[in-house]
Amino acid sequence: MDPWCGEDHSRASAKKALFRQVEADGEVSRYLHQWAPERFWHCKFVRPAAPAEELPGVDGRETGWYRGPTGPSLARGRAFILPEAVAVSGYPAKRETKMTKLLFYDDAYLRNFDAAIVAVDKREGRLRVALDRTAFYPGGGGQPNDIGWLTVDGRKLTVESVKRDGGQIWHALGGMKGASIRIAPRQRARCELDWARRYTLMRTHTAMHILCGVVWRDYGASVTGGDMKVGAGRMDFEFAAMSGELVADIERSCNLEIAAARPVITRTLPRDEAFKIRDLIRTKINLLPKQIREVRTVELKGLDLQADGGTHTGNTGEVGSMRVVNYQSKGAINKRIYVEIGDPQA
Repeated sequence: MDPWCGEDHSRASAKKALFRQVEADGEVSRYLHQWAPERFWHCKFVRPAAPAEELPGVDGRETGWYRGPTGPSLARGRAFILPEAVAVSGYPAKRETKMTKLLFYDDAYLRNFDAAIVAVDKREGRLRVALDRTAFYPGGGGQPNDIGWLTVDGRKLTVESVKRDGGQIWHALGGMKGASIRIAPRQRARCELDWARRYTLMRTHTAMHILCGVVWRDYGASVTGGDMKVGAGRMDFEFAAMSGELVADIERSCNLEIAAARPVITRTLPRDEAFKIRDLIRTKINLLPKQIREVRTVELKGLDLQADGGTHTGNTGEVGSMRVVNYQSKGAINKRIYVEIGDPQA
C-alpha cells in the first residue's frame, strides 16, 4: 500500500468523503474543480504526520498541491493538500456524466431558466461550466452559438461562448480566472440568454431556409453550402449562371414567402423513417454518421423540409424582410448569394 494513503475507499464513499473535505474550504473546492474533477471518482485519503510543506514532491511555487510518491496507487494521479493537510490521490476513471438536456429543442423562445452546475473546468485560461439543462445553443449547422449571463450566488457572470463537448454543453465565463468567486458542481444558476441576438439568429436561420426552398422550387438548384451571422448569411447553389435580374426575382419570391407567414414545424424522426422522405434525401441526409439514430427535421409548411439542428422562428412572417446584397460565382456550377434580413414584424 502507498505510504501516504490509508484505507482504500469504495467509489461511493470516496466521492462523499471528497465532497465533505472540499466543501469545507471554498478555495480548495475551486482549485479541485478546475483541475479535472473526473479524476476523483476513486480516491484514497491520509492525514500525514508531517506538515504539508515537508511532504515529498511539494513545489512551493504551486501552493496547494504536490506530486506524491511514484508508488502504484499514485503513479497515474495527483495528490492535493486539503484542509488539515489531508492528501487525496486519484486516477482517471470512466466518466459518469449525464448528457445536458437541450431546452432549445423543446422551446426555441425560452429566454430565462434555472439550472444546476454539474461540472466546472478550465480551458484556455477561462472557467467554463456544464449545466444539467440549457437553452444556450452551442452552435452548429452554420448558426453561431448563443451568449448571455449566469447568476451564481448573486453575482451575474457573462457567458462569452458555448460549445458542445461530447454529451455536455460547456458555457465559457468571461473574465473568470478562478480566484474571484466560488463556482462548484451542485450550485444553482439563474440563466439568461442575450435574447435580441438569439432572436435575430432564429430569424436569420429561418430566412436561409426560405432562400433554399425558393431556389429549389423555382429553379431546381440544390444548395451546396452556407453560413450565417447575426442578421446576415450566404448560401451556395448549383447554378450554371447568375444575373442581377435572377437574384432580384429570387429576392421578390422570398419576401412573398415571408409575407405568407408559413408555419415552421420541427420534428424528431427515427433514422429509418427519415431516410424514406424524398426531400431529406435531396439535402444529403444520407451523409449523416451511422451512429445518429434520430433525425431532427425543420419544415416550412409547403415550402422546405430539411434535417436541421438549429433554432428557428414559429412562422416565416417573423423574419420581417429579406434583401439580396450581393452574389458571386464560385465555380462553373457554384454561385453564392448573400442576404440580409430587415426588422421583424411589429
